[in-house]
Amino acid sequence: MRKIVVLSASLFVLYAVIHLSGCSSCRTASVSNAITAQDTIAVSWPRIETRKSDPAIEKRIKELLSGMSLDRKIAQMIQIEIRGFTQDDMRKYRFGAVLNGGGSWPHGNKHAKAAEWVALSDSIWHACTEGLENPVPPLWGTDAVHGHNNFSGATIFPHNIGLGAAHDTTLVYRIGQVTAREVFATGINWNFAPTVAVVQDKRWGRTYESYSELPELVAANTRNYIKGLQGTFADGSVLATAKHYIGDGGTVHGKDRGDNVCPEDELISIHATGYIAALHAGVQAVMASYSSWQGKMLHANRYLLTDVLKNKLGFDGFVVSDWDGIETVEGCSKNSCPGAVNAGIDMFMIPAKTDWKLFFENLKKQVENGEVPMSRIDDAVSRILRVKLRMGLMGQKKPGERIVRGNIPLLGNAEHRALAREAVRKSLVLLKNNKAVLPIDRNARILVTGRGADSIAIQAGGWSITWQGNSTTNQDFGIATSILNGVRATARKVTYDPICDTIKKEMYDVAIVVIGEKPYAEYKGDIEGGLTLEHANNYPEDLELLRKISKIQIPIVTIFLSGRPLCVNKELNCSDAFVAAWLPGSEGSGVSDLLFKTADGTAAYDFTGKLSFSWPQHPCPSMRVSAAESDDPLFPIGYGLTYSETASITDSIPEYTNDGYGCAESAAPASPRIVESMKIIYNGAFNSPEGSWMGGPDNWSGKAGGPDAEIPTLKVAKTVDKNGDCSKALHFTFTGSAYWAIGGTENDLSGYFINDYYVAFDVCVNTMPEGNITIAITCNHPCQDEVDITSILRSLPVGKWERIRIPLKKYMAANFMKITSPFQLFSTGAADIAVADICWEK
Repeated sequence: MRKIVVLSASLFVLYAVIHLSGCSSCRTASVSNAITAQDTIAVSWPRIETRKSDPAIEKRIKELLSGMSLDRKIAQMIQIEIRGFTQDDMRKYRFGAVLNGGGSWPHGNKHAKAAEWVALSDSIWHACTEGLENPVPPLWGTDAVHGHNNFSGATIFPHNIGLGAAHDTTLVYRIGQVTAREVFATGINWNFAPTVAVVQDKRWGRTYESYSELPELVAANTRNYIKGLQGTFADGSVLATAKHYIGDGGTVHGKDRGDNVCPEDELISIHATGYIAALHAGVQAVMASYSSWQGKMLHANRYLLTDVLKNKLGFDGFVVSDWDGIETVEGCSKNSCPGAVNAGIDMFMIPAKTDWKLFFENLKKQVENGEVPMSRIDDAVSRILRVKLRMGLMGQKKPGERIVRGNIPLLGNAEHRALAREAVRKSLVLLKNNKAVLPIDRNARILVTGRGADSIAIQAGGWSITWQGNSTTNQDFGIATSILNGVRATARKVTYDPICDTIKKEMYDVAIVVIGEKPYAEYKGDIEGGLTLEHANNYPEDLELLRKISKIQIPIVTIFLSGRPLCVNKELNCSDAFVAAWLPGSEGSGVSDLLFKTADGTAAYDFTGKLSFSWPQHPCPSMRVSAAESDDPLFPIGYGLTYSETASITDSIPEYTNDGYGCAESAAPASPRIVESMKIIYNGAFNSPEGSWMGGPDNWSGKAGGPDAEIPTLKVAKTVDKNGDCSKALHFTFTGSAYWAIGGTENDLSGYFINDYYVAFDVCVNTMPEGNITIAITCNHPCQDEVDITSILRSLPVGKWERIRIPLKKYMAANFMKITSPFQLFSTGAADIAVADICWEK
């Protein structure tokens, strides 16, 4: 008998949604009905009094510019990634800037020491400047969005959403200073921070990068963070970046890289506030957004980039594109976009060598043929030079020498970690504390459990060591402290039980249950498709654990780790006390600081955090942008209990059931969508008009992938299935990273999702995979979700056919109303497997 491998839906996200009124106001209007800039009346952008340029600097800019060839000028406008060039490339081109992307480290070493970062920085500096009469040193940018988060062992602060809840702009200023010192200690002089978005829809995957949904709170924190980070550009300070210009916090449905259709007066009053504050603080770099405004991509929006930012607002620094951001512009690619140059982008972030080399040649031709005016090139380069001169880079010694001279402190030192711990204490918000369960006696018998209790990755969130914040262990964070270890260091009788199958009431006085979202970043964190803001839908295992403990009547203190406020009515009803801990970073002890009494019975620290975002009571709240607050929130902005307050929260907050699909529909279906008893994906042939394609590092966009197709890292061939039929199975030989996908036109397949179907297929493992293998379901990029089946494949007998079934509910981040590929096989390394009889079945 064949072995059936079933991934139980109970282990994964269970489907549950409620239909309420969709998001209202301008954010949900269709683009065709949007108010355009030309329709607005009496729109006024303020004129910002930024620093006046030094005549000596302007004179020096002209001197440098006059001595630069077109090649040198274009090179100043290009920012490349540390994995995408050689020292010889730098000597040849003398690029204006480099960067390390999220999850990129010197020589690919996740645990590279500070000395290795500095050595690489010195070598890049030397290659860029050696042998030149008038050298222009390079900038090195990094996403240090909550501390120097790419560095293993750095101090990682709470994400901005937590800092907003602290309501302490002086604290934010100090965090800017420490972040600058730790960034500079690795030889890096430019930080892609802060994010100054004013988030209006919590479904956005970057919500945690925002301080608040209140424009004035975003502005206050932005101003102080930039002042702390940049200082006076002396040793130990770095260049700040206000991002992502402009309006990305207000896209329709909170979609990352989506469209903000608000009228211009709202763009000014809500979304421009952070940039105006940044300009007042002296920010010198602004990053363009992947998103669009009223259907026009920001990377090619001359009105907003040049007419508004540079002319009306008086910004005289430079505008940098986001990672390959120019390819979002219609008619552009990663290697050619004259429209973005002419619109006002000054520096172009183009990571891959295959792209930046072509961009260089293409831009040169576009200048020579007049498509891009020479005056635009001179303006862009002048802006870059102005910033470098203001920073004092010209004539400076290499980074390593400046670090020694400036006596820059070590990363993750005790003083810096103490500041991060203080930030954690000030950011936590107490939402519920019935029967004064908190603070806890240090001699109490304490049960600690939950997915987040001993996971620094979960408490740090995205942009932590890696881009998504996943694929890490506690050891990757150096001397960081988990919440569990913080509790252990404070209390005397602590038991950690992640399963809780054998617990009894008489064993414990209180349970500390740490739950929350898994790490994510950017569009990977968007709540779309079948997802809602209800945490119990997305992480049913958390609610199951709470109910298990509640059933045996142990008092529960829930610590909730999340990148946004979520609908947690069910979790609140199970908890005696509930703490919104956001994403606290490396210092889990800051959480335990607030939970316990001192020897005299008083609280060691009281809660001071107050919500900077309204807390939803519905899975799909309707938003009022003008009020910057959700309709009928469970907890309003400014809410937060202290130990001196005795308010009791009801244990019967309304809970919701499903009758729709996610939050994106305008109306719930009258009945579940009609589906076939089984959807055949591949059984020797494809459903017309579907076909297959495949891709790898040489061409990720892909090529036809039928039997006998081949790319450098993948071969596909027919093979014999479990019944001996050689026409219905495919043999995949992976030699590196590659994917194979089935799909075609966009289809509404949400009925299968609603009716609890599985994606099922036969598989035969010929050799155990060396990398990770995932099965994805995708819609138009970046809409997709995937399940890692590596551990399952490695558990199967070699050479035998087995059946795998994965609940479609596991793919909740994919939008099943717009599926383009119902099955995609991806491997990160060598593997030899066969697949047959692919379908969606009950």
